[in-house]
Amino acid sequence: MDIDSASSVVLQALTQATSQDTAVLKPAEEQLRQWETQPGFYSVLLNIFNNHMLDVNVRWLAVLYFKNGIDRYWRRVAPHALSEEEKTSLRAGLITNFNEPVNQIATQIAVLIAKVARLDCPRQWPELIPVLLESVKGQDGLQQHRALLTFYHVTKTLASKRLAQDKRLFQDLASGIYSFACSLWSHHTDCFLQQIYARDEPTALSSLERTLLSLKGSHNIYRSDGFLNAVFERLKEFLECCRQVGPESTCREKLEKTIILYTKVLLDFLEYHPCAFIPLIQRSLEFAVSYVFTPAGEGVAFERFIVQCMNLIKMIVKNEAYKPAKNVEDSKPESLEAHKIKTAFFTHPTLTEIGRRLVSHYFLLTEEELTMWEEDPESFAVEETGGDSWKYSLRPCTEVLFLDIFHNYSQTLTPVLLEMVENLQGPTNVEDPVQLLMKDAVYNAVGLAAYELFDSVDFDQWFKNQLLGELQVSHHRYKLIRRRVIWLIGQWISVKFKSVLRPLLYEVILSLMQDPDLVVRKIPFRTEQFLPYLESIFGLLFHLLQQVTECDTKMQVLHVISCVIERVNIQIRPYVGCLVQYLPLLWKQSEEHNMLRCAILTTLIHLVQGLGAESKNLYPFLLPVIQLSTDVSQPPHVYLLEDGLELWLVTLENSPAVTPELLRIFQNMSALLELSSENLRTCFQIVNAYIYLSASEFLQNYGESLCQSFSDLLKDITNEGQVQVLKVVEIALKVSPILGSHMFQPLLPAVFRGIVDGERYPVVMSTYLGIMGRILLQNSSFFSSLLSKMASECRQEMDQLLGSVIEMWVDRMDNITQPERRKLSALALVSLLPSDNSVIQDKFCGIISICIEALHDVMSEDPETGTSKDCMLMSHFEEPKLSDDEEPPTEQDKRKKLLALEDPVHSVSLQHFVYEKLKAQQGLMGDQGFGVLMETVDTVLVRQLQEFLQNL
Repeated sequence: MDIDSASSVVLQALTQATSQDTAVLKPAEEQLRQWETQPGFYSVLLNIFNNHMLDVNVRWLAVLYFKNGIDRYWRRVAPHALSEEEKTSLRAGLITNFNEPVNQIATQIAVLIAKVARLDCPRQWPELIPVLLESVKGQDGLQQHRALLTFYHVTKTLASKRLAQDKRLFQDLASGIYSFACSLWSHHTDCFLQQIYARDEPTALSSLERTLLSLKGSHNIYRSDGFLNAVFERLKEFLECCRQVGPESTCREKLEKTIILYTKVLLDFLEYHPCAFIPLIQRSLEFAVSYVFTPAGEGVAFERFIVQCMNLIKMIVKNEAYKPAKNVEDSKPESLEAHKIKTAFFTHPTLTEIGRRLVSHYFLLTEEELTMWEEDPESFAVEETGGDSWKYSLRPCTEVLFLDIFHNYSQTLTPVLLEMVENLQGPTNVEDPVQLLMKDAVYNAVGLAAYELFDSVDFDQWFKNQLLGELQVSHHRYKLIRRRVIWLIGQWISVKFKSVLRPLLYEVILSLMQDPDLVVRKIPFRTEQFLPYLESIFGLLFHLLQQVTECDTKMQVLHVISCVIERVNIQIRPYVGCLVQYLPLLWKQSEEHNMLRCAILTTLIHLVQGLGAESKNLYPFLLPVIQLSTDVSQPPHVYLLEDGLELWLVTLENSPAVTPELLRIFQNMSALLELSSENLRTCFQIVNAYIYLSASEFLQNYGESLCQSFSDLLKDITNEGQVQVLKVVEIALKVSPILGSHMFQPLLPAVFRGIVDGERYPVVMSTYLGIMGRILLQNSSFFSSLLSKMASECRQEMDQLLGSVIEMWVDRMDNITQPERRKLSALALVSLLPSDNSVIQDKFCGIISICIEALHDVMSEDPETGTSKDCMLMSHFEEPKLSDDEEPPTEQDKRKKLLALEDPVHSVSLQHFVYEKLKAQQGLMGDQGFGVLMETVDTVLVRQLQEFLQNL
């Protein structure tokens, strides 16, 4: 692509690609996509986004195309990789000047420079860091800022590399620029503090921006606790600065960001270098506890800072590197040192103060939360819990810290919490909001610490004497306690709650489900001994689902409904009609809310499992849902795929018969297999389910495309993945030996070669032999044609190749651990008899040894007759007798049982089969010839064989 002539056409295409008119936008995007692999394209993009006279949107798009191209075409081994000459030119152009006027574009340019640096620095791009440092020293404000921004992104990216060689290179680089980076940070920090106290806020804000960037760059390469001690000093200075400037300052937001970055530096160092952090434990605890649990933090500690301090305490308390081994003598010296520091700090008075303040101050519902409860109960009821929310949000953070401290220091804190409970016994005055909030907070603490308080609280007595009565106080203001008590019971019910009390609890739940307050009605509960209340509670839950409007609330109600269906299984069937009618409407309404759709998918999974074969009545709704959720060309698949695949699988497992629509959905599968994602295992299970459901229709429709997908997968897959693919082929051969062999014929030569070559991974070899065993036993004519083809390919005689297969089979029999496959191997090999083939007779001893091994596996004494019999034989299909807590068999379970009745492994007695084959061989060769053949077998094996066959 000639740069000068191409610039105008690329510029025109980029301009059209920013259009809101799809008729203009789509062709432009397609043209740009075609140019991606053209030499010179990225040089044109560089010229365009470096031209500050052009439209901002066009320049922005040029940067994005350049950035995406780095991921696709910068590596030397990539298809259509950029030439080394063009890359050299581009690298030089990227660092010619740091004067981008638009912040967003400057950030993107910094990120793309970092992407190139990750691949090329320092070997192919040694000049990058020196140029950056020189630009950072410059007097021009914009240039200095942009160079600092780039320096931060480059060091962050290089620091993230994990290969040992890359880490060594980065350490060398870091040691060379460490002093400069630290002095730069210190200089900008001093400038900011001087300017802010001089009330020069505009200049101070600019210096603060540089302080922030230089700290980000420094913290990627810091190497000593000297740096961290400096961070502590600066942190205190900035907190005091916060106190002085007040909340109205234009610097306040950036100031808080910088403080959070300081704490992040400490947290990161603690996480990744816990032993090196030990000298800082004392200082960290003193700092964090003083600002969070003493008056020192008043007027200065803001919410995100409190969260960071609590996380610092939590990580020190919980860190495994700071705990001695069970046998103290086995402890590392640094662990003992850390433990000693912690023990000296967490004295009884300190722990008591932390425990009391967590509950009585941080656990209290705030005015903002209470207002939300009144004005928007749904939003209030959707609490931000789970996952990593404790890292960022105050309430989950305080609860997690309380749990960790209580767990580690329960002997000290249990009496403190029990005293707080004792002080709140009896009903609380509804006119006393402070006492109501305090009881809510204390009950929250008792619920969180349920497992730690197991031996200290008689929960059954507390439930009967105190909590039950509180649930029956109907005053509007007491809803706070009603909500908390039912949550508290939910926490304790799996820890310590007598079974006889459960019906009493479910009676209460029924009344609470009719509570006028929505938040109280959103309650978690267990479902054991639940059936007498099932109809009422399921109806109330469904009514609640219809009544609420927030997506998050609907998700939580759906979660409870799913739990109920999962617990009671098929007994839900009489009550789901209303839900079945409502879910299609809810699915349609939730088109823009993928997380709610995920919750609907989960509910459908449990619903299908509960309905079993009756789920076929849901197909008009169910199958389009599966189709959309598993179609990778549809944007929602990013959210819905995992649950959609699970729903697809359970639908197949519970399907009584295949339908054209159910078969048609499989068109989505080839694209899913191409993804090679973590969902592959479920995809294989879905393929298996289709084979069990209707092998002939399925394989005739999709066998060829499936075989091609498998061929592509096997080229680049782990051994475990290879086994998963081959197991599907094995199942196809098991269900339909003739059609399965034909459909997966292209894969079988590799299996054959793997056996002959002696595949070294036992699990893979075992699978190979399972596949070949099926073909040899159940499709012998196909085996002969395969053997002929392979002999021609290997330029060997067929008999010679067959001998190699048998020899390897005998040698690798120990690779096969599953009894079914071991018996299959014996049936398959002995099926070669009777034979006058000299090679088979030459390998007769090996065949017999495999048969004897398998007979040892499968023969067991019948207690009724006292004789030995093949324990793998199945004579008839029996419906299993299920206990109350067992799930009934799925339709697929039944199909597998019926299939097993026809499977030679379960329908043919190995003892009789071996006997008949040997008898036939004897008939073929005559007694004398057969006697000579038997003499090739070890006498011990002959004796064992006779014992197995003596009663026939």
